[in-house]
Amino acid sequence: MPAKKPAAKKAAPAKKPAPAKKPAPAKKPEPAKKAPAPKKAAPSANASYHLSKREDGKWQLFITGSDKVIKTFATKAEGEAYAKEKAANTGRAVLAHNSKGANKGKIKKK
Repeated sequence: MPAKKPAAKKAAPAKKPAPAKKPAPAKKPEPAKKAPAPKKAAPSANASYHLSKREDGKWQLFITGSDKVIKTFATKAEGEAYAKEKAANTGRAVLAHNSKGANKGKIKKK
């Protein structure tokens, strides 16, 4: 048997170079955005006015669910009069907190 000649390797077809990609346009750096502040729940339509005594001896009026003080008063009587007027205009209730004794800070039952 005659010796077989090794098969000649076929040259691979020359690859065409891939078309050059255009560089992406430079993006402008975006200014750093601040994280949005957590939203507080808005007082509901049925929220009440609260009248409570502060540590400095003044009385404060605020709405249920809000940290914002509407107005401060020197006496509880002034605060109650103003709160009743506001409540009559908005259809809300007025809740006065106790200022002394074992029930200090709790809502007074009428």
